[in-house]
Amino acid sequence: MNSGLTVYYIDDDQDDREFFSEIVDLVDENARVVTFRNGQELLDALQVGSQEHACLFLDINMPGMNGFEVLAKLRESDAHRDLPVIMFSTSGDAVTIEKSKELGANLFVQKSALLENLRQSIRHALNINWATFEPTDTNFVYKA
Repeated sequence: MNSGLTVYYIDDDQDDREFFSEIVDLVDENARVVTFRNGQELLDALQVGSQEHACLFLDINMPGMNGFEVLAKLRESDAHRDLPVIMFSTSGDAVTIEKSKELGANLFVQKSALLENLRQSIRHALNINWATFEPTDTNFVYKA
């Protein structure tokens, strides 16, 4: 595990945020989870906080600024260009995956309704060495 990792999670659904936090605690008790209701909350927080040794799980379907728009803003910014971003969505169609890749996401994980699959997906993402990881056609999408 990436001990001491800060895991940002953006999702407009409070239950999903709480569930995600519980799973991360089970997977890596040393990780610190910081959740946000929307993209603007994250962008505001990143202006004042450090993203060193951090990664971001980003829901795509949100009201207001959607996940693609948040990702585009992060990649436009010199300060946030290298923040590892995991697109975390219930939809796993080819168009959504390709758009995530084109906008600069590091990984695409389809949300699962099965607890064990969800745990495996989060564990996989937290075990990645983001300093050396390069997304390719074969490793960009992770399915548990």
